[in-house]
Order: sequence, then structure tokens, then C-alpha cells
Amino acid sequence: MKIYALGDLHLSFLRTPDLEKPETFREYKPMGEVSEAWTGHARKIYQNWCYTVGPGDVVLVPGDISWAMRLPQAMSDLNFLSLLPGLKICVQGNHDYWWQGISKIRSVLPPSVRLIQNDHVRLGDLAICGSRGWLCPNGMHFGEHDFKIYRRELIRMENSLASVSPPAREIIVLMHYMPTNEKHEYSGFIELFQKYGVKTVVYGHLHARACRYRLPDCAWGISFHLVSADYLNFTPKLITCWP
Repeated sequence: MKIYALGDLHLSFLRTPDLEKPETFREYKPMGEVSEAWTGHARKIYQNWCYTVGPGDVVLVPGDISWAMRLPQAMSDLNFLSLLPGLKICVQGNHDYWWQGISKIRSVLPPSVRLIQNDHVRLGDLAICGSRGWLCPNGMHFGEHDFKIYRRELIRMENSLASVSPPAREIIVLMHYMPTNEKHEYSGFIELFQKYGVKTVVYGHLHARACRYRLPDCAWGISFHLVSADYLNFTPKLITCWP
């Protein structure tokens, strides 16, 4: 089993597309209008994903899945995700406004899509944990009002990590925000990762010029992977093979 990751899909399908008919990839918020690099990005994701990922593989999706504001509108994007090969494991991004009421969402999710919120997904001896995360203290955009959200996300992250029982041989953490500020200072998230023995962290959120703030590949004994879709040219990145 191969574990891949690809985040920040930013889908906005009017209806679930027919994968064999490019003309059905119709979006209400075409990302190509935001940046030329994103032109036709959903079709690129489909082609690269199908070329890379096998049916027995797993793809971690660290947030910003859909532009939808409500769950019914997001279903076209979630259904598209379900048509792609592999098991998809997701956390919430800052633009996933449709993600409200985890029980309600899980009741309508396609079988090949899993969501993490205060819990984890177990794959044998491997556990996938995570939370959305948030801006970290002393960052360039961190204000006094961010402390409350930051502390809440630390609680959610620890809830996820603590839910792994019995202990797993390895834990991979999935989060939307980078787990430090832009100066890569030690944070509460790093403290949690060290407490629970996390060795691999996958994150997204950074785009274009902001990617220069990405974490080094390894720090504090942890491997970090930035997997924003545009950063990876809309191609899932291989994180590990398991076992």
C-alpha cells in the first residue's frame, strides 16, 4: 500500500462530472480566473491522480477540498473525489465552510472518503491523525483574536493523537496549516508531535510565493511535506509505502 498526499483541491463542480467527458468538468468558481497556473486544474488532478494512484493506495487530503458553502453543494466535489482511485482521508481547510456537523457529513459520504475530526483513521499498524490547525503565535499575521482558535486546534489535534488506542507502530499527521509560524519557531503543534512520537507531517495552505515559507524537509526529527496542489503541479506526492 502506497500513501500519497495532495491538498488544496479547491473544487467547485456544478454537478458530478463524467470522468470520460471533459466538457462535464464545469465549475462555478474556475480557479483559472484566479491564477493562470490553475487553469483546468480539476482535469489535471483527475489525469495525474489516475496515472499515479492505484485502487489499493491511500491519498491524504489536507483541506480546502471544496469552495461550497453548504454540504449539498459540496456533494458534487465529494462524489468526484470518490471516483478517483484509492482511499481518501481528509481534514478540514480554512475554506471548507460546508464542513459543519461531522456526523451529518459522514452519513452521506461516499465509502472511499474518510474525514478526521477529534479521531483518527487506522490502517493496520499505521494511524492517520490530524486537524485543521491554525496560524501560530509570533507569525506575521497572528493577532490576539487568533489565540482562541489556535488553542482550540491544539485540543483537537491532541484529541486525534490520543484516540490512537492501542498504540500504532507509526502515526502520520495531516493538517491544513503549516504547524509553525513563517520563522519556523517551536509551537504547540510540534510539542504534541514530539509527545506522541509523530515522525511524518503533511500540510498544505501555502500557494505561489508563500511556498517560500515552507518548512525544511526535516526538523525536530520530523519529516514535513508541503502538498498544496499547485506546488505539486496537481500530482499526488508519494509519502511512504506501508508496510
